[in-house]
Amino acid sequence: MRLTLLFLTALAGYAQSPCPPVPAFSYCDVAFELDAAEAAANPNPYLTVQLQAELRSPRHRTYLVPGFWDGGKRFVIRLAPVEPGEWVYRVTSNIPRLQGKEQSFQAIESDLAGFIRPANLHHWAYTESNKAHLWMGDTLLNFGNIDKAAFQTIVKARAKQKFNHMRGLVLTAAAFSAPDAPNVEYFRTLDERVQFMNKKGLIADLVIGYDPKLLGTWQQRERWVRFVAGHFAPMNVTWLIAENYDHETNGRPIMKEMGLLLKRFDGYQHPRSAHTSGSSAALAADGWMTHVVQEAADPNVGAVEHQFYPYPFVNTNFGFEESGENVSAFTRRLWSATMNGQYPTYGHKGVSTNAALAESPGAKAMAAWKEFFADTRHWELEPFFDVDGARGLGLEGVEYIVYLDKPNGPIEVLVEKHNYNVAWVNPATGERTVMKKFNGEKFVGEAPNASHDWVLHLEREGRKAGMLTSYKFESRPNDLQEIEQDPAKVPFAVAEPSGDTISLSKLPKFAIKLKRETRATRSMLYLWTGEVVPDGQGYRVVGTGINGQLNIPSNIALRFPAVLNIRVNAVNANGKAYTVDKVYQLVP
Repeated sequence: MRLTLLFLTALAGYAQSPCPPVPAFSYCDVAFELDAAEAAANPNPYLTVQLQAELRSPRHRTYLVPGFWDGGKRFVIRLAPVEPGEWVYRVTSNIPRLQGKEQSFQAIESDLAGFIRPANLHHWAYTESNKAHLWMGDTLLNFGNIDKAAFQTIVKARAKQKFNHMRGLVLTAAAFSAPDAPNVEYFRTLDERVQFMNKKGLIADLVIGYDPKLLGTWQQRERWVRFVAGHFAPMNVTWLIAENYDHETNGRPIMKEMGLLLKRFDGYQHPRSAHTSGSSAALAADGWMTHVVQEAADPNVGAVEHQFYPYPFVNTNFGFEESGENVSAFTRRLWSATMNGQYPTYGHKGVSTNAALAESPGAKAMAAWKEFFADTRHWELEPFFDVDGARGLGLEGVEYIVYLDKPNGPIEVLVEKHNYNVAWVNPATGERTVMKKFNGEKFVGEAPNASHDWVLHLEREGRKAGMLTSYKFESRPNDLQEIEQDPAKVPFAVAEPSGDTISLSKLPKFAIKLKRETRATRSMLYLWTGEVVPDGQGYRVVGTGINGQLNIPSNIALRFPAVLNIRVNAVNANGKAYTVDKVYQLVP
């Protein structure tokens, strides 16, 4: 819901509240017009006028709300209350006439779910309640440029399928007519479309973008982040910086700068990450990111990093659905990402030009995924390793979810001894095949058939129902494990590259050599990363698995020769995590 009112500076007008009663998590626009003298002193107001408000809640929490230029002599401060009661805002500005103006307005109860935050190490919750958020995203990168009717058709279809996120680009060719000249009509269109998503229950995952031609100086980047935050922070959004930060020279320092600006200008502190062609986990130490975004279907990336970082993980490219693709191929990628501990963001390559594709088999499989997990304690599920022949998630003693991508005989699952309901689920449709109950510590079972992939669900339904009456969000501590780095205790070593030098012009092979074979080491996941630490570009994923060909990008270093640190992070079949480092000289 949006409410807009022109802010009057005459005393009679100013005595009235500029915002009628606003439902919580909706917003009101308060507009300001520069007078003739102020406009003459600020011929390009986007560059020179500063305007913001401190918004104070009934519980005396304060939110910084930057104003934004809305064309001509007009500025807007967008206000979003997050709880009912009386809200007060105070304006600060370099326009003396506006400095210190203060007003109040009323917020009323709302049935909107609200904004989200990271919770319980790897999961999500709503900011103003003790309720979990089950992230299921869609991708519509050109959402601001496609036909309005097609856009609304797609959003309505996604809302019906229970999607609750949609990822799209803010910085496109339409965003600026020139540096420091944002296209006001384009941003009004984006405002309307983000608002439409929010009304349908979808959070907008906004890729705010970075373009060195438009945002080449730190001043331009600061103005851009302030402008974008003013427009969209009062809406239900998450932030992604850049399109693929790891393709940019000096991408990591610029992401840190823009991320800290977002942290400063977004008073609501919506989740922040970076858009990447690999993994944004390399930016985790920079103090601004709240979750990790990965664009990788390879389980070596998702499953390994999940054991090393205390952030929620979102996979934005576990594999875009292709028209005519066998749905089992899609569900295998979806459920593999899920077993990694990643929240999925879906995409279909043709949907933006053909809205009818919104009803594709992959989208229906996503809807079945959502229906399944909505009936679990998804906010407590973590990768579970006491299973042979499959991969699993579990909340020990409560429920276990086991995925078989290629059923081939019986599987074994070790569980806490209780009485469990048992069902096999078709991941493409959500159809359940209920089996007789199981009581014991070692479940042995076989999928109903081998015609497609299957999900095994073991749950204590009564226990889950009882837990929902608790005020506690989580039922157990959820901490990262201690990573084993002692060479004497790490069961593998780097066999290749074997020399001391790596050349970008002729990249070598990589390989692991196991020092001892056990049941746990027969099934290991390996993630190879490379980093030139002094140059500050962050690490890049340069390989996955036990062997292969290194893929080292040239922008990993600013100067050559460079000292390259190759790190191998690994997870064994029992979930134990290890790290091995080896140093090389990197030459062109």
